[in-house]
Order: sequence, then structure tokens, then C-alpha cells
Amino acid sequence: MKDTAPKSSGIAAVATLFGLVAAGISWVALGFSIVGAIIVGVIVALLIILVLSLGWREPQEGPQGVRDLSPAKAEDAPAPQPAAAAPAATATAPVAEPEPAPAPEPAPAPKAEEKPKAAAKPKAAAKPKRPPVAPDGKPEMLKKARAGGADDLKQIKGVGPKLEKMLNTMGVYHFDQVAGWRAKEVKWVDENLEGFKGRVSRDEWVKQAKVLAKGGTTEFSKKVKKGDVY
Repeated sequence: MKDTAPKSSGIAAVATLFGLVAAGISWVALGFSIVGAIIVGVIVALLIILVLSLGWREPQEGPQGVRDLSPAKAEDAPAPQPAAAAPAATATAPVAEPEPAPAPEPAPAPKAEEKPKAAAKPKAAAKPKRPPVAPDGKPEMLKKARAGGADDLKQIKGVGPKLEKMLNTMGVYHFDQVAGWRAKEVKWVDENLEGFKGRVSRDEWVKQAKVLAKGGTTEFSKKVKKGDVY
């Protein structure tokens, strides 16, 4: 019968030591309760007993019944397995360079805001066509002054109070009448101003009347308004 007492007592001593150490660590370092630390110690002791029991190797007896305590011979050791040959480096295929991404198309330039079209200007009312010059050249005369009264024809240089009355008698009351006289009509008036023939052309009545008919003034009309002439 084999002597297993030393074996069992040695395993029990080692297992107890490890169990106590494990219980102490669990209680002090890990903060386990006493019961928990004891359980941990018991588990560790059991594991040590199991490991030592399985790993204990009985010395084999020699041919004469004597235990052979000599270390195992080199022949008995398993022959070392040859190292597996390193797999040949796999030839890596050249990695194809990725094609460059197409450049992004430029964003279309924002269209300039179309300016609102200016409202069409209303067409000026067509001026009534003037009647052609009379065969004898006499300009159109008025029977009386328009509403608002006659213009001060004395503001035309060359027209005094006497000549103003003569013009009113002929039917001339307003600046725009004189401003509209055409060449043949000027000639007729020049020839029919008794005692003042040629005055219309000489003093440029038509030119002065065009300014006064638009509300403008001349150097002579300013003097008349101030009372420096008549």
C-alpha cells in the first residue's frame, strides 16, 4: 500500500495557507464581509487541493522495486517538433491608384437681377395742328382776350402803351400769339402796323414772346415790372 500521508498532509497545508491568504485579502483589501471572506478562502483552498492532487507525480520504481528518483532521461523527453516553416510572403498585387475624382463643376453665376422696366411715359397729347398760313399772310386773331385777361404786351421790347392798344384792336392779346407767328405772318404784321412798320422784325418780338409765353423773363420785361420803363 502506497504511503499517501505525506502527500495529503502537504496538499492540505498548502491549500489551507492559500485559503487563509485569500480570505484575508477579500476581507481587508476588497471589503468583503467575514462570511464572504471565509467562502472565498474555502473556494481557493479547494482549488489548490484539486490542482495539487492532479499535478502530483508519483516517482516510478526501478527494475528491482526501487523507486527511480532520477530525472527523466533525455531520450524519454518528446522530440522537439520542427518549427513550422514560415509561410511564404504572399506577393501583394500592386494597388491600383484611385482615379482622381472629377473636379466639381463651377456653380453657375447668379443671374443679375433684372431691373424693373421703367413705366412707359405717357405720350404727350398731340398738339392740335395749326392751320396753314393764310394766303395773304395774316395771322389768326382773337375777338377778345381769353379768360384771365390779356397779357402785358408792353413787356416785349418795342411795344409801348400806344402800340399795345393797336395790337389789341387787331386781335393780338397774348404772348403765345406773337410767339407763334411764322415768317409770312411777321411780314404781314410789320406791314400793317401804321406808324410802326417793321417793328416786329427789328425788335425780335417773336423771340421775346417765346420766353415770356413760357413764364420766363427778359432784361426788358424785368424793367417793365419794376416800373422803370413806363
